[in-house]
Amino acid sequence: MHSYSFVPRNPLYCLLGLLYQEYRDKSTRQEIETRRLQDSQTDPEENSASEETPSETEAPSITESKAAPQISLLRNSNSRFNLWQDLPEIRSSGVLSILQPDEIKLQEAMFELVTSEASYYKSLNLLVSHFMENERLKKILHQSEAHILFSNVLDVMAVSERFLLDLEQRVEENIVISDVCDIVYQHTVNHFSVYITYVSNQTYQERAYKQLLQDKPAFREVISQLELDPKCKGLSFSSFLILPFQRITRLKLLVQNILKKVEEKSERETTALDAHKELETVVKACNEGVRKMSRTEQMISIQKKLEFKIKSVPIISHSRWLLKQGELQQMNGPKTSRTLRTKKLFREIYLFLFNDLLVICRQIPGDKYQVFDSAPRGLLRVEELEDQGQSLANVFILRLLENADDREVSYMLKASSQSEMKRWMISLAPNRRTKFVSFTSRLVDCPQIQCVHPYVAQQPDELSLELADVLNILDKTDDGWIFGERLHDQERGWFPSSMGEEILNPKIRAQNLKECFRVHKSDDSQRRKLGSRNRQ
Repeated sequence: MHSYSFVPRNPLYCLLGLLYQEYRDKSTRQEIETRRLQDSQTDPEENSASEETPSETEAPSITESKAAPQISLLRNSNSRFNLWQDLPEIRSSGVLSILQPDEIKLQEAMFELVTSEASYYKSLNLLVSHFMENERLKKILHQSEAHILFSNVLDVMAVSERFLLDLEQRVEENIVISDVCDIVYQHTVNHFSVYITYVSNQTYQERAYKQLLQDKPAFREVISQLELDPKCKGLSFSSFLILPFQRITRLKLLVQNILKKVEEKSERETTALDAHKELETVVKACNEGVRKMSRTEQMISIQKKLEFKIKSVPIISHSRWLLKQGELQQMNGPKTSRTLRTKKLFREIYLFLFNDLLVICRQIPGDKYQVFDSAPRGLLRVEELEDQGQSLANVFILRLLENADDREVSYMLKASSQSEMKRWMISLAPNRRTKFVSFTSRLVDCPQIQCVHPYVAQQPDELSLELADVLNILDKTDDGWIFGERLHDQERGWFPSSMGEEILNPKIRAQNLKECFRVHKSDDSQRRKLGSRNRQ
């Protein structure tokens, strides 16, 4: 790489007028539009120049934290630049005529990581200075309430500040950025555990916030007034509280974006893979922290509702969680005699499906459930029944290879809709082949969709979606549901088809898969090594 020493008269970045929530939304919307444009092209390379560039930002007006040192990325300026190649220092240097297009795209990807961290720091700063340090709010909240509500946000902000200073220092060394993933790696390993602490507190935080809104009118009034301040740009207090979780997830995607653009088998690829692996560890720990408390509470609640007609099974376990629950209709068997025909063909049963266990019940008075059968999840098999008329629509067979009495039994079950039937079948037997792709093999091409509307999961078998997520479509139903696997983290679940737009260009789909395999190739090789060790 060429070296261009550069010491600016003014700070290199004086850009960020957007709060992180706005920056992130603009950036993902741009990503969606870029993909739409690429999808409409015959050849994806035709539009590669505009690939995944962040959106234009406004002139800033930053209130710096009184405790924080000045960070040049956050200083006031009249600049309206947010692309690396649009900075006047870059334009005047002549470097754009020397660098290859791929290197320019890589520079933009690294630049977005830095500028988005500056925007994120600005939003954190506002959360602390505008909300947390508000004198009226301090008087209303008990110390314990404030601690639950704001958790360790000061630690998170200090980590972001240190991270941003290191990133800025790297960028100011040379107008052609050498790398940022080595800095990401160091900070993830040494400092980002503060995110796990903050995010793990999220369940308590949400509950405390709802309780305070309900119980303390003065709190509700002050929060409403603070939200109306022009500094907040119409954004809610809760959108500031969730920032750290959004940022650590987004940071992983920004590193993935860099990884897609670095030269294969280069030192920068190795560094990006290392940074991505460490970020993935932190993100998984954050997700686990969020789930842990809500899962435990849910298991205790279910345990209290169950009465065992069969030998009792201990429900509560640290390694067990609920995957799906709900009512289905059980077919009573063939109705041949005249007397039996008058009886109901189906009767209601209720299923609790955990990650390792199925419990089959009947609902009884008092919001209780009487358990009459159970089986380990690994010993379940399902089979779709071909439609044989209205009464047998959405019917499937559930086989328990070894039930509570240590014998094989079958249940003929009817769901309320096609999507509900498929959702139960996939949850009950997750390794069965789906419509478009087998779970045990990766096809070169299968349908893909990109998220254009964010979605929050309503049920345990659903998948929450962020704008611009790309997913493989594994199955779909005629009544508007898709079972998908998100490419960037391999998480699977159901979501309404109206949340996304199908990617029709096979070259774009192939490109997305290639990038996905590249990002996760180190993980795959590790899994293969572990698999061969286990077989031995």
